[in-house]
Amino acid sequence: MVLLPLPLPLLGASVSRLLPRLLGPGSSSSSSAATAMSTARTLKSVDYEVFGRVQGVCFRMYTEGEAKKMGVVGWVKNTRKGTVTGQVQGPEDKVNSMKTWLSKVGSPSSRIDRADFSNEKTISELEYTNFSIKY
Repeated sequence: MVLLPLPLPLLGASVSRLLPRLLGPGSSSSSSAATAMSTARTLKSVDYEVFGRVQGVCFRMYTEGEAKKMGVVGWVKNTRKGTVTGQVQGPEDKVNSMKTWLSKVGSPSSRIDRADFSNEKTISELEYTNFSIKY
């Protein structure tokens, strides 16, 4: 089989759609490559609540900045009981990194006693287009 360079319009196509066409029908590596792509692109959504000294210490602003830096979407807001709550959505590995940040790092002046995560689920598409602070 001779492989020729791909025309530029094909380069924008999804790799999972393109691989079976390149490798031909019945190719076992095409289905495993497509499966690997879909696994790597698993989207997660998780709700969170952070307890400790998390209000009046720029926690929401730092959360927004970290989320945008990590490439996740969702929201954050203060609660009346002195906690910070919100939702994070994005690729599974990035959501997990954000969970670690929320439970261990936070803003420089914050003190995180604990972070509760709930309603964690796989989603088919993002519900938000960015990460924002809610009031």
